[in-house]
Amino acid sequence: MRDYFFAISRLTVLLTRRYFRNRTAIFFSIFFPLIFLFIFGGLFGKSNNTSFKVAVINDSKTTFSQQFVSMIGKSSIFKVQSGVTNLDDAKEKMNQSQLDSIIQLPPTFGEPGANHLPNGQVDVYYSESSPQTGQAVASILQSILGGVNAKLTHISPPLTVASQSTDQNGLTSFDYIFSGLLGFSILGLGIFGPVNTLPAEKNTGALTRLRVTPLHPSQFIISYMLSSLLTGILSITCMFLVATYLFHFHMEGNYLVFILYALFGAVTIFGIGVGVGGWAKNVRAAAPLSNIVSFPMMFLSGTFFPRYLMPEWLQHISAFLPLTPIVDGLRMILTEGKTFTDLGPQLALLAVWTIIIYAAAFRVFSWD
Repeated sequence: MRDYFFAISRLTVLLTRRYFRNRTAIFFSIFFPLIFLFIFGGLFGKSNNTSFKVAVINDSKTTFSQQFVSMIGKSSIFKVQSGVTNLDDAKEKMNQSQLDSIIQLPPTFGEPGANHLPNGQVDVYYSESSPQTGQAVASILQSILGGVNAKLTHISPPLTVASQSTDQNGLTSFDYIFSGLLGFSILGLGIFGPVNTLPAEKNTGALTRLRVTPLHPSQFIISYMLSSLLTGILSITCMFLVATYLFHFHMEGNYLVFILYALFGAVTIFGIGVGVGGWAKNVRAAAPLSNIVSFPMMFLSGTFFPRYLMPEWLQHISAFLPLTPIVDGLRMILTEGKTFTDLGPQLALLAVWTIIIYAAAFRVFSWD
């Protein structure tokens, strides 16, 4: 037994050294997931505060209209585009999707009425392809004008609305995407690494030479898995640092729980890669099979979009995919602060899949 584990430790060290000599492997295991993180972080890592790009056309010469334009410019909700001075130019920019809406103040806006108070109507223009935007902008302006009216008339509205927090930390877009990207990274490390490496080593005869040694297939698989886990730790650490310090990701859970759960998930997925790569005779046979296995998990396990958007029957099926409990568990740890006691169903499903996957991998693995 001592010799069994000594061989595993020595082979793990050799495989890890070989990995760091392979620039292509380093790129696809570390930098490739980071590229995805930068892309999705740039798209979803911004502030959750909604804002609208608007042009303000002030055709009124009143002092009140100028004050109202200044009030709009100071609002964090509106991003007023400068350089747009007439309605025709604004409509052209909106047709080109450079503007979300147009706010026009007619010539009579702000002039005193019969009650000697400023009167007028604000006109809001929106694209026919996005009527919700126009309704949202009009509603916000109505709220602003409601506050102005209350100050001018000194009359408080009899019916009001009050809002308050539920004291629950909801998922932001980036929180959801980051958890999915971690699952995508684990999927790539666990499947595409062995699938690309093992068949190629069979063609060069590297695995055939190992066959004549006393090395057992289980020793090679375990050594390969441990080496890949070290690579996975490095990749996930880089992603976590970038997400935290560049895109301001805030983790709710325990770091130790997160690390152990991610490693467990990586071990499970790695068995799939070893099974496919160890069974395939060459890269041509391994590539389509790995795609057949990985693509359903990539798109049905909640990696890039919520599973609740799927039909109910598809949700029930996708819940049993190996990657689903990994992504769900990571998301619950990172954003909800869950611990192992809260992840019983996910851990049970992962344990079952791990037993099935490695039993099959040990059985189908071939040296040549």
